Amino acid sequence: MTAVRCRFAPAPSGSIHVGNARSALFSWLWARRNGGAFVLRVEDTDASRVSEAAFQGVLADLRWLGLDWDEGPEAGGPHGPYRQSERLEIYAAKALALIESGHAYRCYCTPEELEERKQAQMARGEAPGYDGRCRTLTDVERAAFETQGRPSVIRFHMPERDWVIQDMVKGEVRWAAGQLKDFVLVRSDGSPVFLLAVAVDDMLMEITHVVRGDDLLTAAPRNIAVIEALGGVAPTYAHLPQVLGPDRKPLSKRHGSTSVEAFREQGYLSEALINYLALLGWSADGETTFFSREELIGKFDLARVSSNPAAFDTDKLTFMNNHYIQQLAPDELAARCLHFLTASGLSVDPALLGRAMPMVRERMKTLTDAPELLRFLFTDDIVPNEKAAGLIAKAPQGYLGRVADALATVEPWTPESIQAALDSLAETEGLNRTKAFQPVRAAVTGSNVSPPLPESLELLGKVRTLDRLRSV
Repeated sequence: MTAVRCRFAPAPSGSIHVGNARSALFSWLWARRNGGAFVLRVEDTDASRVSEAAFQGVLADLRWLGLDWDEGPEAGGPHGPYRQSERLEIYAAKALALIESGHAYRCYCTPEELEERKQAQMARGEAPGYDGRCRTLTDVERAAFETQGRPSVIRFHMPERDWVIQDMVKGEVRWAAGQLKDFVLVRSDGSPVFLLAVAVDDMLMEITHVVRGDDLLTAAPRNIAVIEALGGVAPTYAHLPQVLGPDRKPLSKRHGSTSVEAFREQGYLSEALINYLALLGWSADGETTFFSREELIGKFDLARVSSNPAAFDTDKLTFMNNHYIQQLAPDELAARCLHFLTASGLSVDPALLGRAMPMVRERMKTLTDAPELLRFLFTDDIVPNEKAAGLIAKAPQGYLGRVADALATVEPWTPESIQAALDSLAETEGLNRTKAFQPVRAAVTGSNVSPPLPESLELLGKVRTLDRLRSV
């Protein structure tokens, strides 16, 4: 059997959208499940939309997600180059070969002529599309257009027959004869269009499975036609339904974060995002939520991908992110939080950070929660927030000073000893634990929310704790 070869072909105009990330993931999983190759190919022929920074951003997104590629930029491979901007001569040669074989022709119709004929078609109740005018030009007519200096495009002659594809997600999809019109392969400036470049690349790179969004479903028969005209074998297609927002409309920026980079910056773990994206339209058994990467590879099957659109639920992603945060070892979680702490201007003691992780990981929905929860440990510039200031103001007169005096005698400085001293004072003051602890937490951390108080004070240290209580 032919080895499975899948590809992901992003256009580097910005960070990868989560819908495209899902396509990349499903393609990667299918390749890995079948012991095949995952190819990264970059569609960067549109110079007005792409940039080197965006290209590097795509590579960074894929690396962060853990979607390693066997062939492509920086990895090399036998089918390179893997950037379409470096393959223009290949596309030009294939376009000329299609003309020579009679599968394509030069079209000299002007935009104005095309629009006029389109309007006439619509007026007659016909579906708009190219009418094949230049397909039957004589040599004399063609020479006349060339003499006039008319610009030309190269059009593909779409065979007028029924087209049927067996899509791994959509099932059987049909287009009636004549429904698919002749289409442009090469623009008048000589640049290839998507329909040519993708077909040529899939053929030459021996791609066996194309996993992509169903917005490209109508491109499939055109891709197949070009590949067959060039003497190649078309891949099998799996067109994924769209990812929708909570309002059941296509996910877009109006729904908030839609890019891999944005979720990374908001403190989501790559493990959580991968796991969540895998469940957008696929399930192993309809019940299991959490999968390791190895489990996903072992269980993934394109045949179990739903043909119905999937709704992106940020709340569920956040729930899963909290789960993965709790699974991390303290040192690993500390390493991942470090960026967010230093980015907020804190000077972090790594050893102290590692000790703090077990206290906060259950409270952390995303890594961006770390600065708020742990700021009090890494700076003495503590200004109580509004709620904290209110708790301090409601404390009994002189209460925080009496807390400081009680804690000054605590030895050893352990969570157990600290809690015993605080509980003893609370009983003397006639306060329940909540009312006794709240003003202390507010004074020491500057917040009404913190990790467990005795453990927080133990990490902060005796001297810093007493200084803060006595300075309020």
